[in-house]
Amino acid sequence: MAKIEDIKVPDIGDSASVEVIEVSVAIGDQIQIDDSIVTLESDKASMDIPSPVAGIVKEITVSLGDKVSEGDVLIKMELSDTASASIVEKETPIEPAAEMSQQNSQADLHAEVLVIGAGPGGYTAAFRAADLGKKVIIIERYPSLGGVCLNVGCIPSKALLHQAQVIHEAADMSAHGVTFAAPTIDIDAIRSNKEGLIQRLTGGLAGLAKQRKVTVISGYAQFESSHTVVVEEAGSSQTISFDHAIIAAGSQPVKIPGFPYEDERLMDSTGALALTDIPSNMLVIGGGIIGLEMATVYHALGSKISVIELMDQLVAGCDKDLVKPLHKRLSKQLEHIYLKAKVTAIESTDKGLKVSFEGEGVPDSEVYDRVLLSVGRRPNGGLIGANKAGINVDERGFIAVDKQMRSNVPHIFAIGDIVGNPMLAHKAVHEGKVAAEVIAGEKVAFDPMSIPSVAYTDPEIAWMGLTETAAKADGIQYEKSVFPWAASGRALSIGRDEGLTKILWHPDTKRILGAGIVGTNAGELIAEAVLALEMGADVDDMSLTIHPHPTLSETLCFAAEMQAGSITDLYIKKK
Repeated sequence: MAKIEDIKVPDIGDSASVEVIEVSVAIGDQIQIDDSIVTLESDKASMDIPSPVAGIVKEITVSLGDKVSEGDVLIKMELSDTASASIVEKETPIEPAAEMSQQNSQADLHAEVLVIGAGPGGYTAAFRAADLGKKVIIIERYPSLGGVCLNVGCIPSKALLHQAQVIHEAADMSAHGVTFAAPTIDIDAIRSNKEGLIQRLTGGLAGLAKQRKVTVISGYAQFESSHTVVVEEAGSSQTISFDHAIIAAGSQPVKIPGFPYEDERLMDSTGALALTDIPSNMLVIGGGIIGLEMATVYHALGSKISVIELMDQLVAGCDKDLVKPLHKRLSKQLEHIYLKAKVTAIESTDKGLKVSFEGEGVPDSEVYDRVLLSVGRRPNGGLIGANKAGINVDERGFIAVDKQMRSNVPHIFAIGDIVGNPMLAHKAVHEGKVAAEVIAGEKVAFDPMSIPSVAYTDPEIAWMGLTETAAKADGIQYEKSVFPWAASGRALSIGRDEGLTKILWHPDTKRILGAGIVGTNAGELIAEAVLALEMGADVDDMSLTIHPHPTLSETLCFAAEMQAGSITDLYIKKK
């Protein structure tokens, strides 16, 4: 007769009563020795409870949220023939609890929540955890908070893009009867303004951290174990232990092997934003969002810009009809746009960087004062010693997480660029809040219906939800309605009628599936479409919503009216 054994909570150290936060088995499961049964969480740590024997799960006696203590029955199991006839109770705490206790005593500092990386996702997670009553330590490699985004990414690039927009608008005003003199560029003043903005924002974050009593440590963090990290800074190190950790270590620019990176004239986005000078001519390798934004800035400041892109269009992955107005405008501003082409070599010379090409319509070689390499970013999962904590990192550097942002190690979470695409700050922010709230015991998950994308070029491109490109590739049925900005009074009045607004909707339910906008302030306008998708709105809801006139926002209403056949700002022949 098969023997049924009770699998009980072992010695869990000083914790008298702990919560069941995960049940890893189901009735009927065949499990082996050391397979995880449940995960328990005390006010100090999370710990997996392994099975001491092999067998088949016959009954589960606990549920999520239950409080259990040493000796309580977790499951009843039918032992396999090879299993021990009885279970030997351990006389010492299970390894995670014992290990953590020892590590805490040896550490220089201890945190209930340790956050690695202080970008938008990291500082959001840290501040939210502190607001929920946790003792928080945040580690940042830069001298100030904000990460790549605030220090050398999103924020400084938008400051420079604003200046570029003003320069372009001043030039465009001649068509309206107002002519300005050519701008005088003071590169030092522009750089100073950008750095002042960064200091203002980073100083604000430092103040918020102080108000919340979040401890900020500068340096590079490496996991030493599943409950400790070592932080290196200026030749010194310190060990920090933690109950929970949130990895927000971000990403870094991709490098192409064989290029002369020791030559400062070959830049990544960080080097481009440093704005050390205005090159006479510059090549941008990569026609994605970052590359085109920097091309916009340097063109406005006076550089002759060429862009080379391996794919057959700029902003690969975005619908071609949205990219077309941008491509048309850039074609008039830039020296060259090379598509379906690549750089095969870069050579440092006294005259500049000699670049060799391969592809359609490219020269054999050309010399540039500077070259910006902007071909994507790769996650930093392989740079934090994750293996020492038992964290799974794939070959690309990504860390897989569930909807609560947990890694395969239950008390270690990950957010932002390091958990997968899209690599966007606004995605990381919401993931950071979820991770902090889960650690605090709240029942939440990260499950958005759409994450919007924006290219802050001129014109801007913004899209969300289903794209036509994806719909066609996946065989998804959809209908679309498109409103051209040439029929928008507001667009005409500001001299920017090249844009369009597009809505994708389900042919049966009319539920909004996606939207795309190209034109001035597209990044601001797309939020309405995101909300409509999240709220389950259909195109009729949008067409019946009164929008202010004349505005660019009403182009969403007009696009919806195109579907309904009720539009009066255009004439559509009856079918």
